[in-house]
Amino acid sequence: MRVLISLLLLSSLLVEADEHDHLYEVDEEVVLWMNTVGPYSNRQETYTYFSLPFCKGDKKEIGHYHETMGESLLGVELEFSGLDIKFRTNTKKTVVCQKKLTETDYKTLLYAIQNSYYYQMYLDDMPIWGMVGEIDNSVSPPTYKLYTHKRLDIGYNDKQVVDINLTTDGRVDIRPGAELTFTYEVQWTKSEIDFTKRFDKYLDPSFFQHRIHWFSIFNSFMMVVFLVGLVWMILVRTLRKDYARYQKEDSLDDLDADLGDEYGWKQVHGDVFRPPSLPLLFSSCIGAGYHVFTVAVITTILAIVGEFYTERGSLLSAAIFVYAACSPVNGYAGGSMYARFGGRHWIKQMLLGAFLLPSMVCGVAFLINFIAIYYHASRAIPFTIMLAVTAICLFVILPLTLVGTVIGRNMAGTADYPCRVNAVPRPIPDKKWFVQPWLITLAGGVLPFGSIFIEMYFIFTSFWAYKIYYVYGFMLLVTIILSIVTVCVTIVCSYFLLNAEDYRWRWTSFACGASTSFYVYMYSMYYFFFKTKMYGLFQTVFYFGYMGIFAAALGLMTGTIGYVGTAKFVRKIYQTVKID
Repeated sequence: MRVLISLLLLSSLLVEADEHDHLYEVDEEVVLWMNTVGPYSNRQETYTYFSLPFCKGDKKEIGHYHETMGESLLGVELEFSGLDIKFRTNTKKTVVCQKKLTETDYKTLLYAIQNSYYYQMYLDDMPIWGMVGEIDNSVSPPTYKLYTHKRLDIGYNDKQVVDINLTTDGRVDIRPGAELTFTYEVQWTKSEIDFTKRFDKYLDPSFFQHRIHWFSIFNSFMMVVFLVGLVWMILVRTLRKDYARYQKEDSLDDLDADLGDEYGWKQVHGDVFRPPSLPLLFSSCIGAGYHVFTVAVITTILAIVGEFYTERGSLLSAAIFVYAACSPVNGYAGGSMYARFGGRHWIKQMLLGAFLLPSMVCGVAFLINFIAIYYHASRAIPFTIMLAVTAICLFVILPLTLVGTVIGRNMAGTADYPCRVNAVPRPIPDKKWFVQPWLITLAGGVLPFGSIFIEMYFIFTSFWAYKIYYVYGFMLLVTIILSIVTVCVTIVCSYFLLNAEDYRWRWTSFACGASTSFYVYMYSMYYFFFKTKMYGLFQTVFYFGYMGIFAAALGLMTGTIGYVGTAKFVRKIYQTVKID
């Protein structure tokens, strides 16, 4: 799987992969990388480690190292610690440097300790965390203490590093002019931990595999059974009565039929397959939704097989590659649909479909990047990475989308509807309040959101808190459940709409499925205010900006799922009934 990940990174125009094999000989150098520091209340707000007045060790020569696109986008800023660490060679307490605090250094450290700053390091790709300092509230006024000593207890198994623990000590009061002595020591111990299981210590089975998680899956499954039964009841019982009534009406003479009380979904057969308003935008949304769904499924399967949590930025790097490689899906779905609608501006549709989601992502990232630069945060995206992302969009995503569009227009671009479309649209009669499209749209997202509510909590906790998400099997199962629930709900809602003689089911079915993202975004607001301790402009904009991107992508995916399922349902019922 490590080879597959390397191929993914190379194929997506990413930086050349590091070929380090994690094998060391006795006394061989083991590099300790200093990554970032930031407030414990928000793991996404990070700054470079040496933005605080720490000092590097004397050792200046290091081994080879690379940084991938995924790492850059995630704000990984590895810098060599300068500490001399040799494999299986203990290091006694050694002075790294001595530093006299200036007024500026004092204020910087004081702010970091007051805001519970932590730092992250990497040794042999294994993350290590530690706190910058602590507040001593046992005295009045409180004093602020800085940890100046690091003890690394490293476990080894044969020639490999399998365990790391950090102990911080040397609490020193900080004040302007204080003389600080930074020290470190390293202790190596033999361990029985297998190299392939060395990341298990970072996982939290008691959290992710809690009975509540299993119960939520079972609850969602029961919801699927209920909704499938409901749709089956509509198909078998309700439509059977409609078929019987319509067949009876077909046997009447013209005068009796004219005097009959005609109503229901059959009355809009001449308009039900009419192209929707804004067909170019609608086709682009459907194409983008197909794209997102394909990427989500493939990336989740790769994560199940590859254990991406063991590689820095590998999940994001793989998602970027999969998104670029699956661009023909977007072009095929959107281009063929636009052709069936009789659209003539297929190049505009192709461009809109290709850049619909990337433009939203880049727009939000651009805004956050300005704020990150102002705050000197490590989340600021380097200019070279911006160029790389632009190159992927222009020279990979766009051409592949064009290929998919051309294939889709030629292979599936001919409309083949079971009913003719009337030249003049049929007037839409007044409806009762509970079958208004806007109300159906809002109600349609409730049950799909209920099926993923618990999983959203686990995903949010892993991204915004300090959990490593690894139960991708759960995620795949929840995605399947979400798809089935969305299809069933949108079919039921669209049936009610058609039965009210409103043929505007295309946008309604899409919006009905997409409304799930509205409830997810509302839940993200609740999570922000009640489950996190984030504050300030940067944290707020970062959180709601990227949650908006997540909700938009989810909306495109669920909207497309709802529309596709409803389209098959509508085609099926109008194929079954004889239409003159």
